[in-house]
Amino acid sequence: MDLRFEVAVIPVSDVNRAKAFYEKLGWRLDADATAGDRFRIVQLTPPGSECSVQFGTNMTSAAAGLAQGLYLVVSDIEAVRHQLVARGVEISEVFHEGTLGDRFQAAGASGRVSGPAPKHGSYSSFATFSDPDGNGWLLQEVTTRLPGRVDAAGTAFSSAADLAGAMRRAETAHGEHEKRIGAADPDWPDWYAAYMMAEQEGTALPT
Repeated sequence: MDLRFEVAVIPVSDVNRAKAFYEKLGWRLDADATAGDRFRIVQLTPPGSECSVQFGTNMTSAAAGLAQGLYLVVSDIEAVRHQLVARGVEISEVFHEGTLGDRFQAAGASGRVSGPAPKHGSYSSFATFSDPDGNGWLLQEVTTRLPGRVDAAGTAFSSAADLAGAMRRAETAHGEHEKRIGAADPDWPDWYAAYMMAEQEGTALPT
């Protein structure tokens, strides 16, 4: 039985302001429907995401800004951060955790260690920003998935940038592979493909 988590409702105080903010981020507007003054629903989807957000009028009893720790997974956190800054978003510097759980501390807290994780370790680099109501978003850099986290039948890349990043990582790893074998590898396309799929699926990488 498939259970696909596709929508999260976030509480906002000003629907038009929230809509303008998320559109500024480059999120796709999927719906904006009303039933008179009684009800309004807005849905937007982040680029490359299979999960959307909804907000509006009379959708939730939660106070505006209570949604926190909403993850946005990226393959190159520094590049995405620069893009958000260029769109006028106030976002933290990239950081990693001093100890597990420090990602949820407030900006400026001692547990946030400045800069990306050593060697850009997958799942370990973060940045945070908030929408105008204070709903908090957490960028997390993921380059190699843990085993079992991706359905092998659904391996895909959500954008050209993600595919290019995977190819660059494969190129670097393949260079080490050719050093080990002491010769040029004529089957490098097969090696690249195996590496990129294994990286997404969280299975053993080729050597």
